Amino acid sequence: MNITAVKEYLLTLQQNIVATLENIDGCCFQTDRWQRPEGGGGISRVIENGAVFERGGVNFSHVLGATLPPSASAHRPELAGCAWEAMGVSLVLHPRNPYIPTVHMNVRFFIAQPAAGSDAEPVFWFGGGMDLTPYYGHREDASHFHQTCHQALAGFGSDLYPRFKDWCDRYFYLKHRQEARGIGGIFFDDFSELGFAQSLAMMQSVGDAFLPAYTPIVARRRDLEYGQRERDWQAYRRGRYVEFNLVWDRGTLFGLQSGGRTESILMSMPPMAAWRYDYQPEAASPEAALLRDFLPIQHWLA
Repeated sequence: MNITAVKEYLLTLQQNIVATLENIDGCCFQTDRWQRPEGGGGISRVIENGAVFERGGVNFSHVLGATLPPSASAHRPELAGCAWEAMGVSLVLHPRNPYIPTVHMNVRFFIAQPAAGSDAEPVFWFGGGMDLTPYYGHREDASHFHQTCHQALAGFGSDLYPRFKDWCDRYFYLKHRQEARGIGGIFFDDFSELGFAQSLAMMQSVGDAFLPAYTPIVARRRDLEYGQRERDWQAYRRGRYVEFNLVWDRGTLFGLQSGGRTESILMSMPPMAAWRYDYQPEAASPEAALLRDFLPIQHWLA
């Protein structure tokens, strides 16, 4: 089990994504290296007030701990009391133009070590995925995003895309609203069924698919004209994004409960968001079309 190879891949992935996004935006990401007192650290790469990306971050972290936090031990109670190590790349991009969707992607590796004196083997798994959160729906974009996710998984088993798509649809769902966060993508966790080498290769394929999945959508939408109406709707829908991340997201809870760096964890928040009481868009509007035609869970492959 080559943990060093996992870390080297993740650092290279972060650098490649940042370099591509800087070329798209024309602005540079700020680099913030940090250390965690309990063990480990990370590199936060953040852009704010860019020409294309109003706010975004591409973060690498490698953290260690003596005891699993509640969000993880509740999920895997048999690992309570184990020392652990986690590393990953996580990104969220909030574009300025409301016609460009917000996007999230992360790939990660986790390993728990048995207690001293135990003859048990370490427990490891991979997790990750990507999902798209549009403010105005375009079927071409949704189909392209899902097709790229499908291709990333195709070499590892024909069952993976439908499994991971369904997992994503269920995970990124605001239960208190009975509403999807966006048009989904793929999501997986606790994944080790292919063995270490192939599970790592599958995670790498997902990470490498992010730029082909997202950058063509940015290119298609970045020059569309918009006004205050579109920005108001974007802020309103960003409120849903905040609700999900603070109420339901396991990664956010794990980071905060494990003593993670708050600035990096909450990098996923949009720069501005809004809430309106019982707001309903006009029935024939493009805003209503998002709710009616895009957020209900459906198949997007051509």
